[in-house]
Amino acid sequence: MRKDYNLEKRKYVIGGFITIIVIIYILRLLNLQVLDNRYKDDADSNAFLRKAIYPSRGVIYDRKGNVVVFNKPAYDIMVIPRDIQPFDTIDFCNTLGITPEQLIARFADMKDKKKNPGYSSYSPQVLLSHLDAQDYGRMQEKMYRFPGFFIQKRILREYNYHCGANILGNIREVSPEDIKRDPYYNRGDYTGDLGVEKSYEKHLRGIKGEEILIRDARGKIQGRYENGAHDKKAVSGRNLTLGIDIELQEYAEKLLHGKLGAIVAIEPETGEILALATGPSYDPAMLVGKNRGKNYSTLRQDPLTPLLDRSIQGAYPPGSTFKPGQGLILLQEGIVTLDTRFPCYRGYVNAGLRVGCHPHAAPIALKPALQTSCNAYFCWGLKAMLDRKKKYGSTAEAFEVWKNHLVGLGYGYRLGIDIPGESRGFIPNANFYSKIFGEGRWSANSIISVAIGQGEILATPLQIANLGATIANRGWFITPHVVKSVEDTVIEKQYKEKRIPKIDRKHFESVAEGMRMAVLGGTCRTANLPDIEVCGKTGTAQNPHGKDHSVFLGFAPYNNPKIAVCVYIENAGYGATFGVPIGSLIIEKYLKGEISESRKYIEENMLNARTISSKYDGKGK
Repeated sequence: MRKDYNLEKRKYVIGGFITIIVIIYILRLLNLQVLDNRYKDDADSNAFLRKAIYPSRGVIYDRKGNVVVFNKPAYDIMVIPRDIQPFDTIDFCNTLGITPEQLIARFADMKDKKKNPGYSSYSPQVLLSHLDAQDYGRMQEKMYRFPGFFIQKRILREYNYHCGANILGNIREVSPEDIKRDPYYNRGDYTGDLGVEKSYEKHLRGIKGEEILIRDARGKIQGRYENGAHDKKAVSGRNLTLGIDIELQEYAEKLLHGKLGAIVAIEPETGEILALATGPSYDPAMLVGKNRGKNYSTLRQDPLTPLLDRSIQGAYPPGSTFKPGQGLILLQEGIVTLDTRFPCYRGYVNAGLRVGCHPHAAPIALKPALQTSCNAYFCWGLKAMLDRKKKYGSTAEAFEVWKNHLVGLGYGYRLGIDIPGESRGFIPNANFYSKIFGEGRWSANSIISVAIGQGEILATPLQIANLGATIANRGWFITPHVVKSVEDTVIEKQYKEKRIPKIDRKHFESVAEGMRMAVLGGTCRTANLPDIEVCGKTGTAQNPHGKDHSVFLGFAPYNNPKIAVCVYIENAGYGATFGVPIGSLIIEKYLKGEISESRKYIEENMLNARTISSKYDGKGK
């Protein structure tokens, strides 16, 4: 009998097909019964109700131990959709002060899996947030009328001071992206938004606890499962202590009232930020509670952009506050000595190019050039450096050396402050100009304005203040930071280590002397305090879009400095008009605790002065 090989092959094909189907069923059953927890969770939710216990968020203190941010209770209406039974919606809405249409819309949002990816009819869902004490009291009395609903206690923030919003940040409800990124969060949870609330979120938030309640066959709560043996206690968040002096911060924001700009104060020895003020600002309490969304929208639409933190996000031409850094580079590179003098014919005049200056004695050396803020000196100095082909090889190579020194001094890149949003400013490199002018086709005169902090140079007020701290320390700085310490945690290494520019200490000493001369008999005379040796440098930064910016860089005392300051007031004219008097008030307030009677008139003038129209001010502060 002849063997049918086709039938033989068909037998193996059918057998293999059956085997594959069996394997698929086995894998599917394994997934359903062992790996996939959905059905187990659904079964558990019939028997158990798991309620989150939210921990207290860490308290925030200032450097003197003043409580800045603490917690207050808030209440959310939670609902387990499958447990809802017919209820009096009119009574429910009237109790909470909402309309039936709002209730329907809230249920629709809750069930929308795009807005609420974690939705399940078996698990607790947030229906309404931020009940105040009165709403909570009324609702608590009637909860027995609304099966499937319960009240969840949460934590909101309370503020002892109406300042520092840009430093503190706020907390907001988590987004779907937050939930995807971090499994800690569920819908309705809160997370830090901006400031230290965001950058120190994992320290501040603590660890959620859990309470497990048992249901009967009808879904009614019968009590705690096994007397709470499986409950988990919440662990409170860690407290933060800021380097900020909250009273100095409050004072700085008052001085900025009616003005656009920023004030930054740093403790040179530690890098701790004493004040980080931006103007205009807003009360941090505006972004708490039911009106958060409305207030946030108002702040976003404000033409003066109070949500912009100008202290770390504003990138400005530093103007003449850039000159101390230039002096350091010229000394380090051997381009000048303390005896080198350059001419000033009411400015820098060379090959048909002129950069203006104000009257003073000339020719002039470095220290008096800092004292009088001579533009010509620093233009001639940069030209001498970029023209020194024997030392550097080419203009481009000399410029790269210049640029690298500035980076070492903290310009051109983010310093690394411990709150989000810092700008890097801008320091061009040689390639930047080669693309504009052509390789080998540009010279010192092509870019001479950068010698005096103009042209393409941009810096943040934080970077300018940090230069002051570096000079105050005579040649080193620690990365500026807002948080002094975290409870039971070692502060990050980067906020302890010294960063040392490649410039000799003796040159910092010389520049500090020039800045002291500026206060004693130069452009910073208003900053001269009778019992505090202040060092300073003015800046009048040219603004192509309007009136010049008024800038001040300073530190005090001359020996063993305790504070370095940058004041930057937009569209305010000469540095001596606003920058110097405000900077001197900040220094005096911090070091003495009060303003002397003989200088009260300066304080009053600065507190009341405005550089912006009143019709645009007041949306925030």
